[in-house]
Amino acid sequence: MADSMKVLVTGAAGQIAYSLVIAVAKGDVFGKDKPITLVLLDIPPMMEVLEGVVLELNDCALPLLREVIATADVAEAFKDIDAAMLVGAMPRREGMERKDLLAANVKIFKEQGAALDQHSKKTVKVVVVGNPANTNALIASHYAPSIPKKNFSCLTRLDQNRAQSLVAHRIGIPNSDVKNVIIWGNHSSTQFPDVRHAKAVIGGKVVAVPDAVKDDSYLKNDFIKTVQQRGAAVIKLRKLSSAMSAAKATCDHMHDWFSGTGDSWVSMGVISDGNSYGIPEGLMYSFPVKIQNGNWQIVQGLDINDFSRAKMDATAKELLEEKAMALAACQG
Repeated sequence: MADSMKVLVTGAAGQIAYSLVIAVAKGDVFGKDKPITLVLLDIPPMMEVLEGVVLELNDCALPLLREVIATADVAEAFKDIDAAMLVGAMPRREGMERKDLLAANVKIFKEQGAALDQHSKKTVKVVVVGNPANTNALIASHYAPSIPKKNFSCLTRLDQNRAQSLVAHRIGIPNSDVKNVIIWGNHSSTQFPDVRHAKAVIGGKVVAVPDAVKDDSYLKNDFIKTVQQRGAAVIKLRKLSSAMSAAKATCDHMHDWFSGTGDSWVSMGVISDGNSYGIPEGLMYSFPVKIQNGNWQIVQGLDINDFSRAKMDATAKELLEEKAMALAACQG
């Protein structure tokens, strides 16, 4: 299948992947003219479920889908891939501390980082969805030293989409008429959804979102809390974590990484080089980025007020703590 793009989805028998694989196979992510070889990885106890997913993909009779490879073998899954969507991770269970979740998952992403290093193309683009996403992505990149750090990312597009939707609903305009919402930091309850630099199109005119919303108290309080706690709200109602919206956000993330962002920007968790907005070097931190020709660049020069600075530093502090715990767990 030399003419096709080889795309890996891990946790492929799970809920997020169920919505994700069909979008990839239809061409919604990498283009309507790009044939796809889809590699589906899951753990051995899930292989029967995964076989059912393969049957369904075959039954869709998709023009772009050239081949589906379902496997529990990490080496086979990561061989010569062009893109990786690392969805599979141990879910947080009731009574589990975040550090316990982190310790369990970093071992998974240590193994997958090593597999990327050994088996994948050096040009592979990787997005980590499984939580804690930022630190999992950091660990994967750490154990794949032959692949550029810029090729690793984590998903904060779901948080951006949530924030964008809330703003659009508040103003009473379509989602597509809100641009440049930023998610700073960690995909956790410390993240900072920031609309100070966002724009809304109202009646054909471009208006700053704070001027359109006309409620600073809402934007500094309830809006931020709602975005931060949206995942928990979904779990409380569905008794399951976000799946459809997470899959859509993963598609958005990869689509823009491969196709570009035009004159707007999007939020991605990427490795900090220490030269942007005072964020320490070596953290997988969500920034606003512009993308052209498959390469992201952090948007520079945005004004950061005292309120924003405090929020950005708080989420960086959490990521520094996670990084230290994760590296210690990998040595254990």
